[in-house]
Amino acid sequence: MPLAVYILGLSVFALGTSEFMLSGLLPPIADDMDVSIPQAGLLISAFAIGMVVGAPLLAVATLRLPRRTTLIALISVFGVGQIAGALAPTYEVLFVSRVVSALACAGFWAVGAAVAIAMVPVNARARAMAVMIGGLSIANVLGVPLGAFLGEHFGWRSAFWAVGAASAVALAGVVTRIPRIPLPEKKPQLRREVAIYRDRQVWLSIVITALAAGGVFCAFSYLAPLLTDVAGLGSGWVPWVLGLFGLGALIGTMIGGRVADAHLFGVLLSGISASTVFLVALALFASSQVAVVVLAFLLGLSAFFTAPALNARMFNVAGAAPTLAGATTTAAFNLGNTSGPWLGGAVIDADYGFQATAWAGAAMLVVGLAAVGISLRLGGAGTPSLRVAGASAGSGPRATVSPAAVSGTAPVTGSASSERAASSSE
Repeated sequence: MPLAVYILGLSVFALGTSEFMLSGLLPPIADDMDVSIPQAGLLISAFAIGMVVGAPLLAVATLRLPRRTTLIALISVFGVGQIAGALAPTYEVLFVSRVVSALACAGFWAVGAAVAIAMVPVNARARAMAVMIGGLSIANVLGVPLGAFLGEHFGWRSAFWAVGAASAVALAGVVTRIPRIPLPEKKPQLRREVAIYRDRQVWLSIVITALAAGGVFCAFSYLAPLLTDVAGLGSGWVPWVLGLFGLGALIGTMIGGRVADAHLFGVLLSGISASTVFLVALALFASSQVAVVVLAFLLGLSAFFTAPALNARMFNVAGAAPTLAGATTTAAFNLGNTSGPWLGGAVIDADYGFQATAWAGAAMLVVGLAAVGISLRLGGAGTPSLRVAGASAGSGPRATVSPAAVSGTAPVTGSASSERAASSSE
C-alpha cells in the first residue's frame, strides 16, 4: 500500500475528528457563547448541511481539475476553517466556520477516495478504501474523546486548535507524498447520470440512509449532557464514554462489512432494529450510569454495523451514475446528521429532557425500517455498480486510472469488504 494512501487516512482522521467532536463539547460551547445546548447542537447540523451541499456540488465542480492541487486546496481551506472556529468571537462566526469546513471536508472525501483507488492495483482498491475509512474509525475511537478531554481541561477552543494542527500535518503529507494523477480523457456525461434520480429505489436508499444516521445522531449529539445531567456522571467520564462508542463503531464496521457481502438486507434490518432497541433502552434507563455506558458502546456497534450495507446498497441501485453515486451516499448520511441533531434539539427545547432525544431517534429508525421493507418489497436487486465505476482500470503493479476513478467518484464504503458487496447480487 503506497504511503500516500496512509496520508489520505491521516487527513480523514482530522476531518472525522472535526465532524464528530462537538458531541463532547456542547456544554462548554453553549456556556462560552451564551446559547442553549440545542442551539450549540445546531453547529453539528451546520457541518452536516455543508456536507450535504458540498458532496455533489464539489464532485461535479472538480471533475476537470488536477487531483493533487484540489486536495491541497481543500485540506488548506479545512485547516483555515478550524483556526477560524478556534478564534470565533461569536456563535455566528463559529457557525459559518463549521459550514466552510464541511464544504472542504465533503470535497476532500470525494477526491481523496478517487486518488486512493487510482494509486493501487485493481485487487487492492478495497484495502485502500479501508485505510481511508480507518481514519474515520480512529477519529471516533481517539480523536473525538481526545477533543472532549482537551475541552474539559483546556477549553473547547483547544480542540479546534488540535484539529488545525492535524490538518497542517496532513497538508504537508499531501504536498510531499501525493503524486500527480492524470485527468480523464473522456468527460463524464452528467445529464445521463442525473437520470438515476428518477429511480424510486435510489430515493428509498437516500431515505433509509438519512433515517439510519439521523436516528442515532439524534441521541448521540446530546450524549454529553445526558451523561452528566441525567445519568449523573462527572464530566471527566465523557471522553471515555465517547471512546467506547467509537470502539463499538470500529468493531461494528468490521463485522458489518463481512456479513453484508452475503446478507445486505439482513444487515440493514437487523442493524437498524438493534439500534432502535438500544435507543429505547437508553431512554428508559438514562438515569442508570452503568446502563448508559454499556448502551453507548452497543449503539456505536449497531450503527456502524449497518453502515457498509447502506453504502453498498446505494452503489447497487445507482451503478449507472459513477459521478454521483458516492456523492449521493455522503449527502444522504449527512442529511441524517442534519435532521437528527435538529430533532433532538427540538425535543429538548420542548422540555422533554435529554433522554427524550433517544425516543425521537428511535422513532426515526422505525420509519427507516419501514422504508427498508418497502425497498425489499419493490425488488431488492440493484445494478452491480462497481463494475461500471471501475472496470476499466489497468493491471500490474500500478493500475491505470479509469475516468470514474479520476472523477472523484470512487465508492466510500464502510469497510473493505463492502466493495465486494456492491458488485454481488443481493
